[in-house]
Amino acid sequence: MKDITAYPFETRALTVEEGGGYLVTFLDFNECIADGETIEEAIAEGFKALAAVIATLEERGLPVPEPGSFGAYSGKFVQRLPKSVHARLQARARQEGVSINTLAATYIAEGLARKAA
Repeated sequence: MKDITAYPFETRALTVEEGGGYLVTFLDFNECIADGETIEEAIAEGFKALAAVIATLEERGLPVPEPGSFGAYSGKFVQRLPKSVHARLQARARQEGVSINTLAATYIAEGLARKAA
């Protein structure tokens, strides 16, 4: 069995509408989440859930992602845009001398960094 404490996770406070407490998600396992009244409880429940997921994968002979591999995420997604937004992005990408994919990835990364700060 792998050292489950090596797997990166994120926590966030749940809103009152979501039931309150805290949520834990594991970056390498999009199907593994847990919650708790406190951060400590959520993390403890998260590691219990992670151990169960890993045990199930191993029992079924399925691959277990390595810590930090981001599991099932390929790094690719498809996004539909209004034609006007697509045209503006393409024009800006041309102006910057980059592909539209590079520009969009940069905007997303900048937005996530601002949100995290």
